[in-house]
Amino acid sequence: MSMFRLFDIAGSAMTAQTIRLNAVASNLANAESATSSSGQPYRAKQVVFRAMPMATNAQHAQGVEVSAVTEDPSPPRMVHNPRHPLADANGFVTMPNVNVVEEMTNMISASRSYQTNAEMMNTAKTLLLRTLALGQS
Repeated sequence: MSMFRLFDIAGSAMTAQTIRLNAVASNLANAESATSSSGQPYRAKQVVFRAMPMATNAQHAQGVEVSAVTEDPSPPRMVHNPRHPLADANGFVTMPNVNVVEEMTNMISASRSYQTNAEMMNTAKTLLLRTLALGQS
């Protein structure tokens, strides 16, 4: 595998993790919103990854890409707050199905993955520059 292929692989992972971070940010921003623009409670977004072939030759390098951004099918949270304007007859408000602890864990995981791929790109760049320097001596 070419050293330059590492940049493609790490770049694809960084792009995928950026989309994941955006989904987490959206989920956290709407965690306490009783309604969305559609009038229904916000549904948490989940990012689905899949392997993506990076080359057509015999060396099967694979990157990653986002295959879908789906809505979490889990039921919404029911919060008892009879004073809320959207409360039902029993005093319950339908809230988003966002679990803040899970979202914070996803954010840390995506950030670490992004950071690891950025460091891999920097290491590959350093190795390529040292290889060029050997050729100059």
